[in-house]
Amino acid sequence: MGLRVPIVLLGLSLVFAPLPGKGFSRQDVMDEMKAQRPEDLQVLIQRPVAGGQLTLGIYSIEPVAIDPQSRRYRLWEESPTDLNIYFESVHCSPSRPVRVKRTESAVYVRTLNPGGAVTDINREDHLVWWAACVPEVAGTDPGLLRQKALDLGFSTLIPERQEQLPALAP
Repeated sequence: MGLRVPIVLLGLSLVFAPLPGKGFSRQDVMDEMKAQRPEDLQVLIQRPVAGGQLTLGIYSIEPVAIDPQSRRYRLWEESPTDLNIYFESVHCSPSRPVRVKRTESAVYVRTLNPGGAVTDINREDHLVWWAACVPEVAGTDPGLLRQKALDLGFSTLIPERQEQLPALAP
């Protein structure tokens, strides 16, 4: 299973198979992708980028059977020119809150500090972690969740760090 699902695997190639003599534009495909967003998609980030808008959302959050403190989910990353779907996971434990982010070239294991300082560098990690671990606060500015973190048993003093591992071949 790949880390990124190309448009073809989303079934959009069948929806947009051009009729003989007719083509389709990239914009048509992008508009259809927006219309095909998952019903349970929770938008976490929307910001302007060159040519339009970047949207990052989370969906299909489910507990991991062998570890009730862990969750698996899909991340929907939609830009004006592309759509990527990533399969990721988090660990929600107060003693080791972690986000595991995968790209084509690396796996990042990021230890987070829920309720701690949120910057431009770690904002996405915190938004994703909170949405997966505490869904009722999904989309809330993580910089405002210190008291919620304390109420859930987090110290808010965990040193944040990142480990980078090579991605395994598909």
